[in-house]
Amino acid sequence: MPFQILTFCGSLRAASSNRALLDAVEQLAPEGTTVRHYRGIAGLPHFTPDLDQDNLLPADARDLRQQVAEADGLLFAVPEYMHCLPGSFKNALDWMVGCQRFPGKPVALAHVTARHAFAPAQLEDVLKTMSARIVNEAGFNLDLKTNQLDAAAICADSGYAETIRTALSRFGAAL
Repeated sequence: MPFQILTFCGSLRAASSNRALLDAVEQLAPEGTTVRHYRGIAGLPHFTPDLDQDNLLPADARDLRQQVAEADGLLFAVPEYMHCLPGSFKNALDWMVGCQRFPGKPVALAHVTARHAFAPAQLEDVLKTMSARIVNEAGFNLDLKTNQLDAAAICADSGYAETIRTALSRFGAAL
């Protein structure tokens, strides 16, 4: 059955390992799976509840919520900065809270390194608070050692490619 995954890269860095990972996910996705990347995190205004109303909701936040609502599942790849989630990414999560179709949305978490000790648990806690349905069996860790690997290098590594394919298969089964 075809399904649509919306990915979120928590890093704004151009040569981000998280971006490379999500690009590899797109390339390795099984037939019938559409992978779209949300690329508007940097353009979102700072969240304020005063703007979280239909008549005041910024266009970028409205677009984010629409894309989340249309997706069958969400895949997050997020770095850790100073033992925390990146601020721009947390801001995107804050804007997602008002999305009426977010509660119960299936979510998978991908990590590029096992060295992050704090952000993965913080992200899970925030997502649970937002009523996401975390699909643990679809989560994975590649344990990349550098920001020098691109999507092609990740796809070319048989171990990384198999990890991603297995995770996507499990995510598809959960969707």
